[in-house]
This record gives sequence, C-alpha cells and structure tokens, in this order.
Amino acid sequence: MNDNTAQILNEAQAYVTELFHKEVDPMFVFHNLEHTQQVARAADEIAAHYQLGDEDRLVLLLAAWFHDTGFSNGQAEEHEKESILLATEFLLSQNVDADIIQRVSSCIQATRMPQSPLSQVEKIMCDADLYHLGTQDFKKRNVNLKTEQEAYFKKEFGKKEWRQRNIDFLEAHQYFTDYCQQKLEPQKQLWIKELRKKQGDKGIKHTEEMEISPYSFGKETETVSAAKTALNKTVERGIQTIFRTTSNNHMNLSEMADSKANIMISVNSIIVSLMFSVVLGRLEYYPHLAIPALFLTVVCVLTITFAVLATRPSVTGGRFTEDEIRSKKTNLLFFGNFHQMNLEEYNWAMGELLKDRDYIYGSMIKDIYFLGVVLARKYKLLRISYNIFMFGMILSVVAFGVASYFGS
Repeated sequence: MNDNTAQILNEAQAYVTELFHKEVDPMFVFHNLEHTQQVARAADEIAAHYQLGDEDRLVLLLAAWFHDTGFSNGQAEEHEKESILLATEFLLSQNVDADIIQRVSSCIQATRMPQSPLSQVEKIMCDADLYHLGTQDFKKRNVNLKTEQEAYFKKEFGKKEWRQRNIDFLEAHQYFTDYCQQKLEPQKQLWIKELRKKQGDKGIKHTEEMEISPYSFGKETETVSAAKTALNKTVERGIQTIFRTTSNNHMNLSEMADSKANIMISVNSIIVSLMFSVVLGRLEYYPHLAIPALFLTVVCVLTITFAVLATRPSVTGGRFTEDEIRSKKTNLLFFGNFHQMNLEEYNWAMGELLKDRDYIYGSMIKDIYFLGVVLARKYKLLRISYNIFMFGMILSVVAFGVASYFGS
C-alpha cells in the first residue's frame, strides 16, 4: 500500500473516531466505535486472505470505517444513506477519485439488511460487518444489541422473544466468502443449536418488532407487513415470469436455428446429388464445365459442413462432486452436468438445490446464460453457412456462364 493510500486511511480512521466520540448517541452501545474497529480488523483479515490489490483494499477499509457513521444523526433507520453522504463528503475533501467513492458507497449500501453484495469487495464487507456471528464474541455483542434496541424502541424484549428473533436471523443469514464460510459458519451453527436448546419446543408468537431481524431498525404495522408480503409475492411472480419468458425465447430461437440449418443441409444435399447424377456423368461431353461443377460441389459441401456444426450437440462430462453442490457451482437444471451420476446422488443434489432459493435462481441464471452462449455459437456457424451458400451460388452461376460462353 503506497503512502497516499495509507494517509487517506489514517485520516479516515481519525475522522470516524472523532465522529463517534462527539456525535453518536451513547445509547448505541452496539453500533459504536468498538464495532467499527472490529469490522475494520475483520475486513483487513479477509482482504489479506484473498490478497486484494491496493485499490480494492482501500475501498473495503474505507467502507468498513464509514459504514455505521450514519448513526451520528441519532436515527437508526436508513443510516446507510447518511453514512454514504458522510463518506462521500470526506473523500471529496481528500481528492479521492469518483470511481473509488462510488465503490465505497456501493459497499456501504450492500450492508443494508437484507445484505445484497455483488462484487467480491462487497461480499467481504458484508461478512466483516457480521463477522462476530461466528466468533466467541457473539454473546457479548448480542447483549449490547438488545440493550441498544430496547433503548431505541423504548421497549423491553422478553428473553424468549429476543432469542427467537436471533434464531430466525442466524438461520436466514449466510456468509458470502468461502473464507468466512469455512472459518465462521461452524461456530455460528453451534450458536443456533445452543439458542434452540434454550428456547425449547415452544413456539413464540411473532410481534410487529419480530417482523424485522435484530440487526434491522424500524417499526412495521400489520398493514405495512401485509403490503410488503403482497409486494414480495408480486416480485416473485415477476421474477418467475422473466425466467420463463427468457427460457422460452431462447428455446424458440434455438428451434429456428435448427430449422434454418436443416434447410441448408437439405437444399445443398439435393444440389450435390444432382451434380453427381447429372452433371458429372456428362463432363466428357462438356469438359469446360468441370471447374465450375467442382467449385459448386465444394460450396455445397462447405455449406453443409457449417450447417451440421451448428446443429451438432455437445455433451459435458456429466458428473459433479459434493463440494460443487455445497458451493453452488453446479447447474443441476442441465442434463449434461449429471447424466453419469446415479439416482441417489442426483436426488440428494436436487434436495440441496430446492432448499436454497438463491441456488435455484442462480442455476436458472446459469441455464439461461449458457443457452445464450450455445445460441450465439449456432447463429455464428449458421451465418457462415448462409454466406458461403449465397456468395458461392453467385460465383458458381457466373463460373458456369463464363465456362459455357468460352467453351462454346
């Protein structure tokens, strides 16, 4: 890391530290300077594991330092927006490039519940923000969070109610990086097991506050919750419609490509048959037509070749490993990825897929993407076939005309 980058980080750390000391309400005993420092250390640790470049590391650490500065306005709701404003104002004063400022803003926004990271840096930021869920520090931090929310909402949470909220949150939460999945996920599962053991089999009726995870802020009325549920269902249907429509369009385009290829194969096969049965048998009487006939034959054969290549199927290895399923790397919606596996292995893998909404959508996205890749290859080869046929036929007619003229 160069001197300029190190200086910007030092200035940011000093700025954020002073901001927490002077501007953040003491009731925020969880979202405080200590939490920010822990997130920055965790981000640095994960960044070191992935050997991030200087710019990526700068973006990550700046986001880590600024991600909770929005609590300085005394409001927890939408604090990410205030954090982004503070980060942007500070970075502009340091003459930081606009691209870096935008990436820092995206990292901070990605931490908003539910977390929504896209890039590797954003995934690291989200995992660093909730790093403590998979450490021995979880109990202490969770007590601070309960104290903070009770002070903020001016309401006490019963032990069972608070425990249930944590169980729901921990079970829904996922780490996005392989590093945190391997290092932190086992301990997080132990916390879930311990909480469930303490909770017992008695279910807890969800209150309005329990509609939100313990790491979110805000109150929702039943009307808002119902509207939110309806909106989620509408969005879900919209997503399914997009997948269905896109897949159908891809399949229709594939059928059109195959149909066009079959036309080329049929037409040129007929021409080649006529050449061998009629023209070649009379070349001894019309020797001047030998070269045009040979040229036309070559054109037809090349056209057929590329048309066949456009429709020739390609099948992959047909095997997957358990690790590939657990890491969501295999698309089980394409037969080429499992046709050599036995039924028990495939049944288990599909069970894992169906339990994970993100895995299902990820597989559908992969399926559509690779259908598009296959389509692009088909239409490229088909275009070559049609071009050869079009220009070849024109040149063949000219060649036959010239040969006939000079031969006669």
